[in-house]
Amino acid sequence: MDRIFEGRVALVTGAATGMGKSIAKLFSEKGAKVVVTTRKNVTDGEAVANEICKAGGEAIFIRCDVSKENEVEDTIKKIVDKYGRLDYAANNAGVGPDGKRLPIAPISEYTEELWDAIMDTNVKGAMFCMKHEIRQMQKQKYGSIVNTSSVSNLVANPGFAAYGASKAGLCKLTQIAASECATLGIRVNCIMPGPTMDTLLFDNLTATEPNAGDMFSRAVPMRRMGKPIEMAETVVWLCSDASSFITGHSVPVDGGMTMQVIE
Repeated sequence: MDRIFEGRVALVTGAATGMGKSIAKLFSEKGAKVVVTTRKNVTDGEAVANEICKAGGEAIFIRCDVSKENEVEDTIKKIVDKYGRLDYAANNAGVGPDGKRLPIAPISEYTEELWDAIMDTNVKGAMFCMKHEIRQMQKQKYGSIVNTSSVSNLVANPGFAAYGASKAGLCKLTQIAASECATLGIRVNCIMPGPTMDTLLFDNLTATEPNAGDMFSRAVPMRRMGKPIEMAETVVWLCSDASSFITGHSVPVDGGMTMQVIE
């Protein structure tokens, strides 16, 4: 496989499972040194880093709650202390209502705690990450950041008010960050995944609603769900020089879910 990121350093937040794990492993396969972070799932996060090392790559694990600015700042400092630079960041950490970790609820029943739990990670956390990633990348005059949003930015899912609002906010943050960094050698984009299998969100939703997978597949014109590796391939491409003239964009990776289909 083409090791296009040889000598580069990539940070992946929320990398213990699902899309984050696939992104971290693909960065390594492309030659990057990888920093794996997660907030709670430390065992799986450490396992991802170990798996990368056993496969011949280089990776370390750092526990980080992205909603805490001091932890984000400390994580970036540890990366720079060890590797001297930070070239790529996949800000993948996020939470959403799945009927298990967080309830699915209509706006009329939303609590302040539920709203804050989602916004603190998905919006505030991403902002803290970009703030400190950009500060380091400015020193290098080089870097690429890819945030993980969602098609929930573009479609209305009942019960997902904070999640949808947070992902819409993240797309706007991405655009503004890109405009601020456009002359600094730093690109900022985001992906908007459609329904994706083998993620905690999907696993928990299907545990409480067994027909969720079939429902999601019917909503996608390609009549299937996405795979974590398909999201990872898009993130890595957006970080690569193959996309060197792309910044400020939110890219749907959704099997056509958000296009207008006339039948």
